[in-house]
Amino acid sequence: MKRLPSLSVFTLAFVLTGCGEESDQLPVDGREFDGVEYSQSSVYTGKVIDGYLNNARVWLDMDGDSQYTAGPLTITLDNGSDVVLESGEPTAMSGPGGAFSLDVSELSVDPVVGPDLDPRDYPLIALAIPGQTLEETRAGDVVITDAFMMSASPGLRNVTPLTTLARFRGLAGLPEGAGDDLDASLVDLNLVRDYVLAGDEQAHAYARALARFMASQLPREYGDLLAAPGSDGTERYLSPQAAFLLGISLVQNANQVIGVVDEAANGDYANVDVTALTLPEVPLELSDPALLTKQRIFAQPERSGTLPTNLSDLLLSAEISFDYSEDGRIQSVSAEGCLAPSMPELARLVSVGGYVANLGTQWLPSAALSAQSRINFDNAGIDERLEFDWANNRIYFETTTTCHDQEGIFAGSSELGGSPEVTYSWTMQDGSLTELIAQIPQPGGGTLVRTLEPLTTNATTGFPGYRLSEEGAEQESLAFNEVLTDCTVAPAAVGMDLVVSASQAYDFSGYSPQPATFVDLVLEFDARAFAYPGPQDSLTVRRPLRYGFLDPASASLTNVESDGSLEWAMFYPPVGGEAFVAAQPNLIEEAYLRKYNSGLVCGRAFEEQQAGAFARVEYQYEALSEYLVGLLQ
Repeated sequence: MKRLPSLSVFTLAFVLTGCGEESDQLPVDGREFDGVEYSQSSVYTGKVIDGYLNNARVWLDMDGDSQYTAGPLTITLDNGSDVVLESGEPTAMSGPGGAFSLDVSELSVDPVVGPDLDPRDYPLIALAIPGQTLEETRAGDVVITDAFMMSASPGLRNVTPLTTLARFRGLAGLPEGAGDDLDASLVDLNLVRDYVLAGDEQAHAYARALARFMASQLPREYGDLLAAPGSDGTERYLSPQAAFLLGISLVQNANQVIGVVDEAANGDYANVDVTALTLPEVPLELSDPALLTKQRIFAQPERSGTLPTNLSDLLLSAEISFDYSEDGRIQSVSAEGCLAPSMPELARLVSVGGYVANLGTQWLPSAALSAQSRINFDNAGIDERLEFDWANNRIYFETTTTCHDQEGIFAGSSELGGSPEVTYSWTMQDGSLTELIAQIPQPGGGTLVRTLEPLTTNATTGFPGYRLSEEGAEQESLAFNEVLTDCTVAPAAVGMDLVVSASQAYDFSGYSPQPATFVDLVLEFDARAFAYPGPQDSLTVRRPLRYGFLDPASASLTNVESDGSLEWAMFYPPVGGEAFVAAQPNLIEEAYLRKYNSGLVCGRAFEEQQAGAFARVEYQYEALSEYLVGLLQ
C-alpha cells in the first residue's frame, strides 16, 4: 500500500524549545515540532480527549482504512520497496490524562531499503470503547456507554472531536481555517489544541456534544461488537467508505450541533449539560451506494422539426438533478426544462420508501417531448420540481411550463414555490403500496383525480404491473400474464455485452383502439451469470432492456409523428468495464425512446442503438460519499 500523504487541515505552526534542542513535551495544541529539528524516537506520544479519555484504543492509521490493522502489514515506499510491519499498525491504550505512547520502533527502515517511515505522515485514530473507556470529569471518572471514533490529521497528536471535525473538513476540500460554511462560534476556536488544559469551556462543551453526535451515528452493530466481553477496540467493522461517510456527516451537521450548544449555554458553557441536549438525528447509509444524480434529456430536433429524428439531430432539451439525504433517500428532483413525471415510476419509488439504491435500475427513463422543454431549458433556472415529503406520504409536482397541458396539468404560476400543480399521496398495507393518488387542480375549478393500483400477480421484483384510473374510470393497465422466463441464448449472441436472455409477457389495455402493430408485448431482460471478478466467481445481473407502452398524450404534440406506440430501450456498461459498478450491476447508462417493435426473438444479442429516436437519456451516477462532499464544496 502507498504511504498516505500528509494532510493538514489548519495551518500548523511548529514550536521549538530552543535552537538545536528537542523536547518530549507536546505543545498545548498537540501539533508536531519543526521537521528540521525532529528526530524519530521509539515512541510517539499524544492525548485522547473528549474530556481526557482513559483506556481508549489509539492507533496510527497507516493503511488508510480507519480500522486497526494487525500485522503483518506491508507498506510500500515511494521508491517501490516494501516494508513489513510484523506488529501491524502501532497501537496502544490511553492512560490517565488521556495520554498514550505508541511504539514506533518498527517504522525504522534499513537505509538500503529506503527512508524511515515517519509517524507524522499518518492520521491518528482513537476509539472510545463502551464499558471500558473512562472520561475524566470534575465529578470523577465516568464510564463511556456508547462507542465513538475520533481522528486527527497527520502530525497532530491530540485526538478530539474537534480535530476530527478539522480533519474531515480538509478531506472534503474545504478551505483551511475558518470558512464561510463554518459556524461563527467556531471561527475563533483553535480546533487542534488541548482545550481541557487550556481551560476553554466553550470548546470543551462543543467537543462533548460532537462526541455524542458521533456516537449516535456509529452503527449499532459496531457498538455491540465493541461492548461485547473480551473486546479490546481492535475489532474491524467499518469499511473505509463508511468511516469517511461518518466524518463527512460530522462536517455537515457540526453547525447544527454547535447551535444547540450555544442556545443551551446562553454564554455559560461550563454548566451545559450535554447529555440533556436534543441533538440532530441523522441516519446514514454506510454502504456508500452509487446514486443517480443527473440525467441529460435529448428530445428536441435541431433540423428536422419533428420527432423521431436521427440521433445526431437531437438537441439537449432538459437537465434533471436528483437530491438525497445522507441515508440515500431521495428528497427532490429538479429540472431545467421539463420533467415527465410517471405515476408507475413514482409508485416504484414509493414502494422502497424513496431509497433508490434498492431499485436495481433506480429510475426508469422518461422524457417530455414537448418543444417547450427546450425553450424553457434555454432560460436559466429550475423550471419544474418534484418534492418528496416522506413523513406525510406526499409528493408535490411544481411546474412553470406548458409542457403538460395535453395531460391536464397546467402551471398555476410563472414561479416555483406556490401551490403544487399535482399532489401525490399514497397508502400502504403490510409494508406494500396499495394505492397512489394524484390530485390535479384544474383552471376552471375542481380537481382531476388519477389513481394507480399496483398489480403484483406474476410481477418481477421491482417491476409491478398497475391499473391507472381517472375519475374512477380505468385509463390504462399493465398486467403480467406469466412469470419471467429464461430463454436459450443464440450461439451468435454468446459473449455479447447485452443479450436478451429472459422475457416476460404482459397485456397493456386502454386507449382503444390500439395501433395494429402494438402486439406481442414483452418486458425483455439480460439475466445472465458472468464469471466476474474472476474465472471462478459468478455475478448475476438482471437488466431490463426493452418494454413497450402507449402514450397518446405525447403523440398528440404537433412536433411528434407517432401512433402512440413507443418503447424504451436501455443500455448498460459491459460487465467489468470502466463505468461498471460491481455492487450495483443494473445501473442504466443510457436509454432511447423509439417506435415500438414487435415480434423480436428472445435469445438474441440486444440490438445496437437505432439511427432514429424520439429521445435519448444519459445517466450520471455518484457514490453517496462523493455526492455529500459535493454539497459541502
